[in-house]
Amino acid sequence: MERHLRAARLATFAYFVLNGFLMGMWIVHIPTIEQRVGIGHATLGWLLLLLGAGAFAGMQAVGPLTDRFGTRTVVPLSAALCSATVALPGLAGNVWTLGAALLALGVGNGCLDVSMNAHAVQVEHAYRRPVMSAFHATFSIGGVFAALVGAGTLSWGWSPATTLSAVAALGLVASALAAPMLLTPKRRQAPEATAHVAKTGRRTPRHIWMLAVLALMIMLCEGVANDWSTLHLRRVLDAPPATAALAYGAFATAMTVGRLLADRFAARYGPTAILRYGASVAALGLATAALSDWIPLALAGWAVFGAGLSGCVPQLFSAAGHADQDAAGANVSRVAGLGYLGMLAGPAVIGPLTRFVPLDVTFFLPVAFCVVAACSAGIVGPRPRVSERVELGTAG
Repeated sequence: MERHLRAARLATFAYFVLNGFLMGMWIVHIPTIEQRVGIGHATLGWLLLLLGAGAFAGMQAVGPLTDRFGTRTVVPLSAALCSATVALPGLAGNVWTLGAALLALGVGNGCLDVSMNAHAVQVEHAYRRPVMSAFHATFSIGGVFAALVGAGTLSWGWSPATTLSAVAALGLVASALAAPMLLTPKRRQAPEATAHVAKTGRRTPRHIWMLAVLALMIMLCEGVANDWSTLHLRRVLDAPPATAALAYGAFATAMTVGRLLADRFAARYGPTAILRYGASVAALGLATAALSDWIPLALAGWAVFGAGLSGCVPQLFSAAGHADQDAAGANVSRVAGLGYLGMLAGPAVIGPLTRFVPLDVTFFLPVAFCVVAACSAGIVGPRPRVSERVELGTAG
């Protein structure tokens, strides 16, 4: 394997770790910032919507920019933006400045999320074998690293302003150091293909929207685990607080390990099998957790749920990016954007449902989404590239 390709893969790992670390450092400082600004949980909940709105806007804006200027330019700039804005919540002194800070941080996070995934698609294309899931695993590792570092700085008495400003500076340095290792842009389409695209338009293909809908469903399932797994054991099974916390730990650990292994299985069995059987296993795991009245079995169910979901989203992102190399950024932004809305919708959907049915019963909605994803897994299978379709359409 050529040295520059290995370097590009290493740089992509670095940006995924950086993204997970930056967002993780914000998360571990939420209680301290909330207290410092003097707001309640309800107000914080509304402010977090600004973070989500900014991320969605950033994702949609950066996709076309990535296709136009190339990932080698956009990824480092996005990483620098995300790094710089992570300091803002620590500097906020009231609810208005905190809201503006979270909106800016959301934009930076959304830009980095889409651009680094677009570059990951390019690396995977150059490797000619699946490598996407490992990148997503390192994002989680970055979050774990943030939890450890954040716990240390909080124990030392560092203020959020000091810690997050230091993190921002570190992120800016890391963004610059990794930039030269990124892949250089490839030659644009041939004139015939460009003319064909200009004639047919750049509307997002239907199958990209289908991938985006599946991403919404799968990431909503992830959001359910993030927000409700611990509450499930605590409120439904009456587990002690320390034991209840293991539910999310089991889910997150299984998902990280699964993503580290998913590329090997995808190379051997194909992305369709990963999505089909992964979503099926996830449905089985969550149904087990919902139906069990025995705490160890419920914990096992949440772990199986995480293992099953682990490889699903990377296959969707990979399929979107490989569908058209010249529109990879825009296509990934559609899938990532709608998927991110699904992540945010998890608590918004499950919460109101608990007014009508018990919490464990509401979990059968994400179970149904997993079943739909399993039945629709063929959408991530190999498809003719745009250039190939152009050649077929113009031949003869």
